[in-house]
Amino acid sequence: MSTAAVSPARPGQVLADLLPASRVRDAALVLGGAALTGLAAQIAVPVPGSPVPVTGQTFAALLVGTALGARRGFLALAVYALAGVAGVPWFADATSGATAVSFGYVLGMIVASTVVGALARRGADRGVWRMAGAMLVGEAIIYAVGVPYLAFAADISASAAIAAGLTPFLIGDALKAALAMGLLPTAWKFAGR
Repeated sequence: MSTAAVSPARPGQVLADLLPASRVRDAALVLGGAALTGLAAQIAVPVPGSPVPVTGQTFAALLVGTALGARRGFLALAVYALAGVAGVPWFADATSGATAVSFGYVLGMIVASTVVGALARRGADRGVWRMAGAMLVGEAIIYAVGVPYLAFAADISASAAIAAGLTPFLIGDALKAALAMGLLPTAWKFAGR
């Protein structure tokens, strides 16, 4: 049984900061965040009329950002994207490469993970309603990048891209936000014990 001490929570910290600091810790967290996102992307459900499936990938990307903070969240999602472009089959439906019409969502996840990580450093992950707000901001960023990319890559109109790449996902995103509303603040409560 390990007796490694966990640091008490301080303002400006994210959950990952509670672990003893080291470069090895940071590298493991970044690689683990990338792997978690890749695994969550394999939970993919096709959406009729859309080239974009519902996945666990967006939830994982936002969870990684809030748990790791802006810098490590950015690095984790950048590693995820770069490895996927290089051929690791861990985008949705075990795909890889940058040619998919849904690749804009992956790019949006890099930005969103960074932003929600910065919000978490300001305490957004410690309360139910603040966590919901952070998740909604993160989701909005993913769509702000992903939907225009979809329109461009699929050569469809903006309204068609919204109908295929945004509207069908709103209910699922609300459920993901609700899950995060309970998950992160609860993790902080356990960390405080």
